[in-house]
Amino acid sequence: MDSTRWNQVQALFHEATELPESRRSAFLENRCSNDSTLAKEVMELLNEDSGRSSMLDGNVGEVADRILNDVDTSAKLPFKEFGPYRILKILGEGGMGSVYLVERADLGSLGAMKILRDAWLSPARRERFTIEQRTLAQLVHPAIARLYDADTSPDGTPFFVMEYVEGVALTEYCEAHLCTVEQRLQLFRGVCEAVLYAHQHAVIHRDLKPSNIFVKKDGTVRLLDFGIAKHLENLGDSVAQTLTGLRLMTPAYAAPEQFRGDQVGLQCDVYSLGVILYQLIAGQLPFDLSDCTPAQAARVLTEYVPPKPSVIARQKAGSDKGSRGLGARSTSTWTDLDVLCQTAMHKDVQRRYQSVDALIRDIDHYLTGEPLDARPDSMRYRLQKFVSRHHVAVYAASAVFVLIVGLVAFFMVRLAIARNSALEEAARTERIQKFMTNLFQGGDAAAGPADQLRVVSLLDRGVQEADSLNSEPEVQADLYATLGGIYQKLGKYDRADSLLQAALNKRKLLYGADSTEAAQSMTALGLLRSDQARLNEAETLVEQGLEIDRRRLLENNPAVAKALLAYGRILAQRGLYDKAIQALNEAVQSESAPGVAPADLASALSSLAEAHYSAGHYDQATTLYRRLLEMHRNLYGERHPLVADDLESLSSIQQDLGYYSEAEKLDREALDIIRSYYGNEHPKTAKSLTMLGRSLHYQKKYDEGQAALEQARAIQEKVFGPMHPDVADTVNEMGNVASARGNYQEAEARFQRVADIYRSVYGDHHYLVAIALSNEAYAYLNMNDYSRAEEIFRDVVRRFTETLSADNVNTGIARIKLGRALLRQKRFQEAEVETHAGYDVLSKQTSSSISFLQAARNDLAAENDALNHPELAAKYRAEHEAAAGKPTVVAEKH
Repeated sequence: MDSTRWNQVQALFHEATELPESRRSAFLENRCSNDSTLAKEVMELLNEDSGRSSMLDGNVGEVADRILNDVDTSAKLPFKEFGPYRILKILGEGGMGSVYLVERADLGSLGAMKILRDAWLSPARRERFTIEQRTLAQLVHPAIARLYDADTSPDGTPFFVMEYVEGVALTEYCEAHLCTVEQRLQLFRGVCEAVLYAHQHAVIHRDLKPSNIFVKKDGTVRLLDFGIAKHLENLGDSVAQTLTGLRLMTPAYAAPEQFRGDQVGLQCDVYSLGVILYQLIAGQLPFDLSDCTPAQAARVLTEYVPPKPSVIARQKAGSDKGSRGLGARSTSTWTDLDVLCQTAMHKDVQRRYQSVDALIRDIDHYLTGEPLDARPDSMRYRLQKFVSRHHVAVYAASAVFVLIVGLVAFFMVRLAIARNSALEEAARTERIQKFMTNLFQGGDAAAGPADQLRVVSLLDRGVQEADSLNSEPEVQADLYATLGGIYQKLGKYDRADSLLQAALNKRKLLYGADSTEAAQSMTALGLLRSDQARLNEAETLVEQGLEIDRRRLLENNPAVAKALLAYGRILAQRGLYDKAIQALNEAVQSESAPGVAPADLASALSSLAEAHYSAGHYDQATTLYRRLLEMHRNLYGERHPLVADDLESLSSIQQDLGYYSEAEKLDREALDIIRSYYGNEHPKTAKSLTMLGRSLHYQKKYDEGQAALEQARAIQEKVFGPMHPDVADTVNEMGNVASARGNYQEAEARFQRVADIYRSVYGDHHYLVAIALSNEAYAYLNMNDYSRAEEIFRDVVRRFTETLSADNVNTGIARIKLGRALLRQKRFQEAEVETHAGYDVLSKQTSSSISFLQAARNDLAAENDALNHPELAAKYRAEHEAAAGKPTVVAEKH
């Protein structure tokens, strides 16, 4: 189906959707009186689109108005402004909606807003729109247009805003600039890298074509329009949904298996890339489908072989139109270009490039004059390539007859070595390609495709496949490391542990225990140990890996920066903040070098900010977190999990300084982002719920806070088991709520459990153990066991002073509580010393209304009354009254 025919189908489809179903057939008979095939094609689209829709999904009044008055409002917008965005002009219209150029009023930045047309009429269309939105949200790559924002208009119309790409289609750019073959391949390679990135994130584009690939003025490419993209984990979707995707595709660029109704895999994008490459080289599409019916087009694309692109290109070069910038080519290089296109476009999926990565490798081979993996492995061909790369040496050698025999022998030996190496690499590449094919297409085709292809089952099958590669240990080690890392991110630590340990053992055997490959595995396994809260092992492993990398690599090598970052994170977890900050500052300096990806720098800054926060350096931490928030919003948009992490980090600082209502606002914004991204049963969601529960508790919203904490603990114990720091964090907050409500025995039991978890994870000498003990002592204080409370508080002050500092907020709070225990025993002089010391620490760093300062003022007034210092007592009472109108919370600090 050519573009004119497709536009005609779309126009009739959208006109018909405005009519009630009872009038659609008559409408199509009238409009398609001379073309029954056209009417049938439009009716098929209408039946599919309305298959899961209901009038009740939309505004009934609006539906009735359209049916009764037959008014076409599809081209009108009820609003000129969508949230902070102002519409400037329309950029284009497609099957699902329209795209507008918009300006964000508050920032003055431009974007491309896609608005779903007739959202109220078709849930199926809304679902496709949502899938496109979610797909863009997870793809963050320089060559993929970024998602900035998503929302609904006041009338419920969904829209999202993405990067506005000002440029021209790939083929137009190459023709206008008379690009050489090499320049065209470099641009095309950038497109392939973007598609490969999408595949690595389990997304198949399914509608690759030049109009979806723009080249900007600076010569960089951007991949657009994931409107019918497919997630690999949803390859088992129903036939009806698959057919919808087929109808929305562009026939000229669609793979034969899409027409045959076969299962669609990664190779359908490889085919589309082959068509685009053909068009770049030949200057036209492989087939002219302009006068074909859909059935004829399907037959052409599945049965006929197009002419070689080199034949078309050379015909055009000899025509009156002159050169297209391709330049003169040897027969061998034209043959290589034909092989690139024909292999990518092969109608047999098994004989096509099995991955975009394989296509990229052959593009690189062409650009460097090396043999293509896809060409037959003949001695003559490889010798030609060798000579073309080393022609100066060969020609110079041929001038001296005496040296010919020796040089030929030398080159033949080198050629044999190169050939054997190439054969080994080709075999390894083929094995990895087969691995990827089996992994993503469901294994044995004879058994049929998987009905429910999900990420975990995909990984499990991948491990089984990797286990079979004993004859290829290098590939096996790499796959174990990659799969182990993915299991770790999914929170499946036992599975990750066995795979990462296996990767380390194999790399030690293959490359040596002192190799950089082994060091890479040590760092990865150390980070897993950190997640498992086995910190001694984590530090040892990462320190060993860092030492090897520093000895064997240059200081600015990315592997050194990665190891430094891991080492600093683990030191911070152990409470060794000075050493951690030193290592993390080195990592940040390394990641700030030119050419380093902004995301890598942001990761290092995040770890440094967290270390400063844990050490009580609030000013430095706030500055770093604000910088991170700006970076992450610019990189990933407003609703990314990293943005939520930054909001929660800033909330923690606000909580520590006593600004609880501000902390709650930040926590709710973060939780909304995390839930939409991870769902309701993920550890990240649990952590956000704990943060919110803490903010609510500090404001005495106990019932709401307790509910959030109970939900968080249930998720964490299900994922981590009972002895994990995240569980302790949540149980600690539950103890604080119980204490604030006067349930001191319940609070004591919870705090004892927290201390037990922290000791088992971090050892006895850690500030978190001191926090748990402080909370336990406060429960004794509230139960009037003052001597027991005093004993524990003195131990807590010592621990905080040693692990944090004498002027840390937590140390100040502990001294105020110790003063309270002494005051209750009428030891007024000792009590005043401790309370005043804590008061001085907090008054310099926190809000004047923080509950601990108010408690200190009350105690100082009572202590000075008892010591016959009425002026000082009056001073503290006046301060208490001045701060009394501000929100206060009596709760343990964390």
